[in-house]
Amino acid sequence: MKKTTYYFPALLLLIIFFASCKKDNTDNITNNTNTLVNTPTPTKLGLYESDSSIYKLLFIAVPKIGTQTVNQFMIFDTGSGGMVIDAHEVLPASMVTSSGFNFTGDSTVVDGITITNQTSTISYGADDATTEKVYGNLAYATVTIGDHDGTISVKRLPFFLYYKGTDSQGKTEDVGAFDIFGVDSEYDVTFNNGAYITSPLSYFVPATGLTKGFKMAALGTSNFSVNGTYVPNVLSLGLTSSDLSSTSGFTMHTLTSDPGYGYSVVIPGSYTYGGKTVSKAYEVFDTGTEPYSYFQDPTAASKVTLLPTGTNVSVTTSSNFNYSFNTTATDYLTYVENPNSSGGAVSIISLEYFLNNAYMLDYDDHKLGLKNN
Repeated sequence: MKKTTYYFPALLLLIIFFASCKKDNTDNITNNTNTLVNTPTPTKLGLYESDSSIYKLLFIAVPKIGTQTVNQFMIFDTGSGGMVIDAHEVLPASMVTSSGFNFTGDSTVVDGITITNQTSTISYGADDATTEKVYGNLAYATVTIGDHDGTISVKRLPFFLYYKGTDSQGKTEDVGAFDIFGVDSEYDVTFNNGAYITSPLSYFVPATGLTKGFKMAALGTSNFSVNGTYVPNVLSLGLTSSDLSSTSGFTMHTLTSDPGYGYSVVIPGSYTYGGKTVSKAYEVFDTGTEPYSYFQDPTAASKVTLLPTGTNVSVTTSSNFNYSFNTTATDYLTYVENPNSSGGAVSIISLEYFLNNAYMLDYDDHKLGLKNN
């Protein structure tokens, strides 16, 4: 997602922040494999469901990067593509400064992590007033993903290793404030050598007969807790013919390729709020955004307006998938923004969609599925 075109929010701990993306054609992809290629059925992974009492969060475990055990828990984000992690958590302190990494040459290897001299910046923000930035380098490592009921190991995964993150005022954020596991099919960032980062799950090779992609079950509300509850089998890696059939219950959307930026998970559609219809909109379903949804209305009188409690919001996609909710005092909180003044452009549907509805992303055929449960 290009920052100059639109923004995707992603939420971490007590900070709401937002993600953008990009591209490549490097042949590093051919070196990525996994340890479970002989699995005859989809591989299941669990997620941690956390609730701060203000908003909900999803985490995925990353227990190992390179040769070292790190036991990281990263925001599971359908609204961005690529793994983004703070270098302070995986490198010796002497290697990391506020202006970059201490090494010379094209690259260096530390504990099985290859750090290159390819640099970039990722911008996060719902609008001009909330833009935050992350500064770092392209890195590669074998990465283990998952927890109690199984893991996968992706060899030579490209990811963004950052040395500094700043808020909208330019203040340096705390260590780990931008740790994200983005699973969408766009490229979060590209580099001058043509390399890019995108969903780590897109490098997982499922068993023969399965399509590369993942299906995400409806989360429900009973497992969210302050300390985070591990819920097994939320994700199915590798899609079956039944998953992709017209009888699966999923409404499929063909994704559009943006040259240099991969396949956008933004879906054309329309929406209605409080009796007013916006007939032309672009929508993204984003686990990384909570507790607010953000809808863009170019005719809105105010730059940003919080919808009153009890407002009905209904969304229709270009493939005629329908989703609706009513705002309350504590849940389904929704902002309407005027993109002409806010700087936003895409309507962002928050994590609360995923509580009672399913989601699927097909990396091979570039399709996105939505399902009412």
